[in-house]
Amino acid sequence: MANDTTSRILGGSPLAVLGRLILVSILVGVILSALGLDPFDIVRSIERLIRSVWEMGFDAFRWLWRYFLLGAVIVVPLWIIIRLVNAPRGR
Repeated sequence: MANDTTSRILGGSPLAVLGRLILVSILVGVILSALGLDPFDIVRSIERLIRSVWEMGFDAFRWLWRYFLLGAVIVVPLWIIIRLVNAPRGR
C-alpha cells in the first residue's frame, strides 16, 4: 500500500523517476550551459543572457533595416514607374 501511494505521488517507481530526473537535469544543464549560464553565478549569468539577447535583437533590426533599404532602392522606383505607365489616361 505504501509503495502504491509513493508511485502515485511520484508518477512512477521511485528509481525510474530518479533516473528520469537525472537525465532531464543533465539535458537542461547542457542547454543552459550553451546559453552561457553558470550554476555558481546564476544571477549574473541570467543578466548576461538577457543582455546578449537584447543586443542580438537590435542587431537583427539593423540587419533587416539594411536589407529593406537595399530592396527599396529598386522596388519603390519600379513601383512608381509601373503605376505611372498603368495610370488611366484622361479623356
